[in-house]
Amino acid sequence: MTAIKLSPRLAAVKDLVNDQARVADIGSDHAYLAAALLLEKKSEFALVGEVAQGPLENAIHTVATYGLSDRVTCRLADGLAAIEPDDQIETVVIAGMGGLLIEKILTAGQNQGPFNQLILQPNTDQAAVRLWLSKNGYRIDQEKIVQEGHHRYEIIVAVPGQQELTQAEWTFGPKLLQAKDPVFLAKWEQERNRAAGVLSRLESAQQKGSKKYVNLQEKLNFINQEVFDGQSK
Repeated sequence: MTAIKLSPRLAAVKDLVNDQARVADIGSDHAYLAAALLLEKKSEFALVGEVAQGPLENAIHTVATYGLSDRVTCRLADGLAAIEPDDQIETVVIAGMGGLLIEKILTAGQNQGPFNQLILQPNTDQAAVRLWLSKNGYRIDQEKIVQEGHHRYEIIVAVPGQQELTQAEWTFGPKLLQAKDPVFLAKWEQERNRAAGVLSRLESAQQKGSKKYVNLQEKLNFINQEVFDGQSK
């Protein structure tokens, strides 16, 4: 059986899973991550949770194709409700969806935790996810940003603990802001270019005093100060 070739995003998530952890992947994208974890002997058991029948059937098909039906459980449920006590889940992965949806899933499933490890990959609203973690008994242990085509994906790894985040840390990510690797800098370079372009158009339209202009200027200044050490374009 050929190995599963994961996308750069999912490969990065896989590498961050604790060795031999029992894993729940909520919203699994065909159960590719769960299958790869078991085929590479990084995990001994995985649970796949899907909220709709079609994705569940896709997951079941992948698991059966790779002969993993005895070690991967596929379950139809909403969010963390897929996890049952007997599963003894240690690591929860929620990847490839909006940050506000991830926040909603975590809030709805608070009675299920805490888990030893949360691996979260929000496509949007990353700051909302970080704030939720800091307010609900988790601290950010690792972060990674991955380039995949034209997209950049942030991955947040959290463990039980207390953590207070500054505005800069929950906006940009405490570990990402500390490392400032090339992918991270490229993301925020694009963001400040976008902001500068909108500001220029607002100036041309004589809207320099508008609330939108003021807010956007504050955002641009914040990016310059925190990410680029006060250097403007």
